[in-house]
Amino acid sequence: MRAVRTAWWWTGSLMGDHDYSRYVEHLRRNHPDAEVPTEREYWKARYADADANPGARCC
Repeated sequence: MRAVRTAWWWTGSLMGDHDYSRYVEHLRRNHPDAEVPTEREYWKARYADADANPGARCC
């Protein structure tokens, strides 16, 4: 059962399931004054920015 959970977590990581939570942690740690976007806003901005400028990243 532990192996199944690990595989499920690993697959989710590859698919980007944990990206929003990591982004929120990053904002709170490195940009405490920044407004935290909703998860929907995060994904919308991520795909819009990736299409416009694939090399753009925060920090």
